[in-house]
Amino acid sequence: MAATAVRHLRAAGSPTAVEPLPRPDLRAVGENERAPVDPGEFRRVLGHFASGVTVVTALDADGPTGFACQSFASLSLDPPLVAFMVARTSTTWPRIAAAGTFCVNVLGAGQGELCRSFAVSGADKFAGVSWAPAPATGSPRLAGAPAWIDCTITAVHTGGDHLIVVGRVESLDATEGTGDPLLFHRGRFGRFSA
Repeated sequence: MAATAVRHLRAAGSPTAVEPLPRPDLRAVGENERAPVDPGEFRRVLGHFASGVTVVTALDADGPTGFACQSFASLSLDPPLVAFMVARTSTTWPRIAAAGTFCVNVLGAGQGELCRSFAVSGADKFAGVSWAPAPATGSPRLAGAPAWIDCTITAVHTGGDHLIVVGRVESLDATEGTGDPLLFHRGRFGRFSA
């Protein structure tokens, strides 16, 4: 919309110059800016928020890669965008970033062990895991996942000790009647109960 307005003003010969806003200055939080919150207390309190559990996957020149992720959310309907957060220290993230694409695999209630295997650092996370390439990007779709979202990375933002990754949804699907979702609450897996 803004770009259209700028083109119109330039075409009309408007003497008013319209310049885009400058990009925000991205930086780490300084020691003097830290809130007086104990990290253990932070985890304890925020652990009361139940979340779904996903495995974010990608395929690069070295093969399939992925990590367990509970910080995933839908972001926008138009355009279709989703977001996930990943620790800056993640060894999997650089491979996903290099691939430029990813698939979010929404896990079902019976997939707690699968989630644990993708939460381990340094192991062959795909050992014994059945998967197929997602239709748009080729990123791994894990067998038995009740839903998957196939995406292209469109933006990465800083967020303290994490990165906020935004992806444009290229394709997605869900299998109805696959049972309850896998939930994470207060340090444990659980399931939805109506």
